[in-house]
Order: sequence, then C-alpha cells, then structure tokens
Amino acid sequence: MSLGSRHLPALLVLLASLSACSVLPEAEPIHVYRLPGTPLQAQPASSRLDRALRIATPKADRMLGSARIAVVPEGNRISAYQGARWSDDAPTLLRDRLIAAFREDGRTASVSSDDNHLHADLELFGDLRGFHAEYVGGKPQVRVSLDVNLVHSASQRILASRRFEVRQSAGDERLDSVVAAFGTAGDQLSRQLVEWTLAQDGRLAGR
Repeated sequence: MSLGSRHLPALLVLLASLSACSVLPEAEPIHVYRLPGTPLQAQPASSRLDRALRIATPKADRMLGSARIAVVPEGNRISAYQGARWSDDAPTLLRDRLIAAFREDGRTASVSSDDNHLHADLELFGDLRGFHAEYVGGKPQVRVSLDVNLVHSASQRILASRRFEVRQSAGDERLDSVVAAFGTAGDQLSRQLVEWTLAQDGRLAGR
C-alpha cells in the first residue's frame, strides 16, 4: 500500500467533516435593546428631599433577573423573545432609569446606586415582581411591577413600603413596539416613585 493510499481514509473523513460544516445554518443575530426613557421635567425646588438617597438594584427571580426580554404568551408559561436581549439585566436597567428620574426631577439633594457605596441617609430597596410582556386579548401588554421599601440607612428601619405596578399596551406585536411599551411603563413607574418618595420624606419629617 502506498503512502497516499494509507492516508486516503483520513482524508475522506476530513473532507466529509468540512462538507458537513459548510451546510450548518449560521448563528441567528442577536438584537440588543436599551430600555427607552423620556426625561422627566425638572420640578420647582420649593419642595426638596435634602437627604442623600441610594437606590439599590432590585432583587428578581432568575428569569426576570437576566438580560432576556421576558414574555408570557399564555397562562403561567414564561418565555423570552428569540434573537433579542436587553443591554443589561432587567433589574439594573430599571434601577438606572429610577436614578435618572430622580436626577431629572431635580428635587433630591443627591442620588447614587449601590455600585459605588457612597454615603446615603435613605435607601430604596425593591423586589421586581414583573418586567415582562403579557398577551391580553391576543395583543402584547407590558407589565412592570416593583415592591419598594424606603429605609433609614443608619438604623435600617423601614419607613414606608408600597407596590408600584404599571401596565402599558404595545402599539402592535412587533418587538420594537413592545420595547417602546417597556420604556413608557418604566417612565410612568419612575414618576410615581419619585413623587411617593418625596411625599414620604415630607410626612416623616413632620412627625
């Protein structure tokens, strides 16, 4: 047997492998989405929160705590949109939107996140209960739900608690429309949380 014939079987296996690889489908491209947001209008400085506020990243379960764009197509079955994800995990996206809302509002002395561990007089802790799309009457509707505790940092005493929940219908079933609905819902929840926090501080200061 010649040298070439001895290597022929191996050569045929290699060629077959290369041929198989050439017909494999290409990987599906991943579209990365930021959470849209519309800046809040700055409010008069007559009512202010003259204390440093820290906003902690909300806790979430494994599905809502990821960068997947969650959807509940029916019943209790939770899934995710294929070929798409958020630019960061959902709790971090919402936390950053809340921080931006307090800064845009302009009535809080200082706002920070739990990433930098700066001094804070008050802290907002949250549990993310909903950050997903649901199908209602065959049409997508975004649900953002957050349980919040306002805490005195030094004593770790809970000063006030509340659940915030916003539902926003998407314009149509396209993912771009669903993402836009996430942004609108995040804006609404941010506005509600800013007003509630300022009201709680005023009420507690008057005790």
